[in-house]
Amino acid sequence: MPTWFLNLPTPFESLNLSSNQLRGEISYLNVRSSVDLSSNRFIGPLPRVFPTLVFLMLSNNSFSGSLFELLCNSSSGKLTEVLYIDKNLISGDIPDCWNHWQSLVLLNLGSNNLTGKIPPSLWRLNLIMLNLRTNTMFGELPSTLQNSPYLVMFDLSENHFSGSVPAWIGDKLYLVILSLRSNNFDGHIPHKICDLQFLQNLDLAHNNISGVIPKCFNNLSAMAITNKTNNFVAEYVADNSFFFNALLVLKGREDEYGSTLGLVTSMDLSDNSLTGEIPKEISSLAGLLSLNFSRNLLTGNIPDSIGNIELMESLDLSMNRLNGEIPPSFSNLNFLNHFNVSYNNLTGQIPTSTQLQSFENLSYGGNHLCGPPLTKNCTSKGNPIVDVANNGRSREGSKVNWLYVSIVLGFVMGFWGVVAPLFFIRSWRHAYYRKLDHVGRKLYVSWATMGM
Repeated sequence: MPTWFLNLPTPFESLNLSSNQLRGEISYLNVRSSVDLSSNRFIGPLPRVFPTLVFLMLSNNSFSGSLFELLCNSSSGKLTEVLYIDKNLISGDIPDCWNHWQSLVLLNLGSNNLTGKIPPSLWRLNLIMLNLRTNTMFGELPSTLQNSPYLVMFDLSENHFSGSVPAWIGDKLYLVILSLRSNNFDGHIPHKICDLQFLQNLDLAHNNISGVIPKCFNNLSAMAITNKTNNFVAEYVADNSFFFNALLVLKGREDEYGSTLGLVTSMDLSDNSLTGEIPKEISSLAGLLSLNFSRNLLTGNIPDSIGNIELMESLDLSMNRLNGEIPPSFSNLNFLNHFNVSYNNLTGQIPTSTQLQSFENLSYGGNHLCGPPLTKNCTSKGNPIVDVANNGRSREGSKVNWLYVSIVLGFVMGFWGVVAPLFFIRSWRHAYYRKLDHVGRKLYVSWATMGM
């Protein structure tokens, strides 16, 4: 970008150069109200800004250095409401100088190289969105976080935060998205989370959380409704989708959601140390589209009533210690396109439905299941067919074993059928060697003749 363009004597009112291939350094933004330079190739330290700037969006560039000059300059930030510096190369600690950023409501510093703890002054702001995901920040969450009562989106995923999940999160009554994924949180899931009546996306996966899954999750009323149009907080997110976007892990992959974010409901508690049974109260969350309890220590039967969550598109209960059968009600899950119950202690016949038979065998492996899509057939009682004469092993396994036995017996009989007579009967041995000598002489004569 030419330097004269941003050094004109008269400041711009607003400037939008987003989604281009512009490059170079910018020292000062002479713009009064709104700047959007996102998705370009700008480098160097963050620019100084006009004191009256309201919107500053520098996402998805290669800005580097620290936040200090931008944040701690007393002439900047007083009127700023939106600050997006995510997906850059910003490093160092977040400075503790947010006192003059009192108008700030949307803050996104995700996907940088930030480290250190969350500064206390940051929590004196009345933030609606805070995104610090994919950095290397650490420490416990300070109690001063309680001073942001209007949080709608709170994303600290993929950092090194530790300690227990604080109970005061339940006081954020307007929270729609809570993601603490891939940190070092431990302790139990606080029951105060059940007070979040607008919560639609709960992600506590990949931590060290233990204890049981709270039965009071049935109080998460935003996950229970199937019609999202009556949820005014979800409507607020949808109406402001230009600012609200989130990375959610659904159906086994991570995707970014923007305009449809208010329509997505998910719960991911995977890869923790949760114990006990899956509470049947989960089934009251009829609006859930994705449920992931995989890689825990859950026991007991799968609640039959989970089949009542008929809008479910993704269900993963793999790598637990669940037993019993797959509930017949799972035949009602007509929208499933991701399903995994592998590596449990499940038994019996897989329920018949269009969806359940469409998944690969890997979705059912590591259990004692039978019926399509598996090749193992079931008895009339719904159990895998076994061969009683073969110590209870399946017929398929018996065939494989006898194949190996026949190969070994054939080799032994053939080998000793030839070698034993030569070894024990002298006349046979002498005749064998004379025959070899005769054949050898004939070959020698033929080779000599060919050589001439």
